[in-house]
Amino acid sequence: MKHLNYLVIALLFLIGASESSAQQRGFGLGVVIGEPTGISMKWWRSSTRAIDAGLGWSISQNNTDFQQSRFHLHMDFVRHAYNAINSSERLPVYYGLGASVAGGSENESSLALRFVLGLAWQPARTPIDVFLELAPSLEVIPATNFYLNAGLGIRFFF
Repeated sequence: MKHLNYLVIALLFLIGASESSAQQRGFGLGVVIGEPTGISMKWWRSSTRAIDAGLGWSISQNNTDFQQSRFHLHMDFVRHAYNAINSSERLPVYYGLGASVAGGSENESSLALRFVLGLAWQPARTPIDVFLELAPSLEVIPATNFYLNAGLGIRFFF
C-alpha cells in the first residue's frame, strides 16, 4: 500500500503542474466497460489536451490460473488529433501516457505505466462522447509484467 501513497502524491503533483488554459468541454463523467470496468472521467485542459482517469474493477489471472478481482485506478494525460480521420463527424484520435495502480484484498498493490491510444466520437450539439481505447501497460511494481487494458465507454460533460 506504500506504493499507492507515492502514486497518489505524484498524480496530484502532475495535475497541479499541468497546463491550465481554456477548457474545451469541461468535465465529463461516465462509464467504461472492458478491462477494467467502472467509472470514467475526463477533464479538458485545452482544446486538444485532457486528463483522462478511471476507477473500476479488473479481473486478473495469477500464476495458478485463479481469477481474482482487483480495484483499478488510472490517470492519463492525452492529446487529441482532430484531423487524423477525415469525416463530417468529430472523431478525434487520442494518445497519451499515464499510470495505473491496482490492488486487492489477497495481493499487494501494483504500479504500471500506460500508453493510451483511442478513438472518440463527439456528436455535434450534445454534451457526450463515446470512446474506444487500448492501453498497453508495463507493470513495474511489484514485478515487471506486460498487459493490455481496453474499454468502450460513454461520458456526459457538465
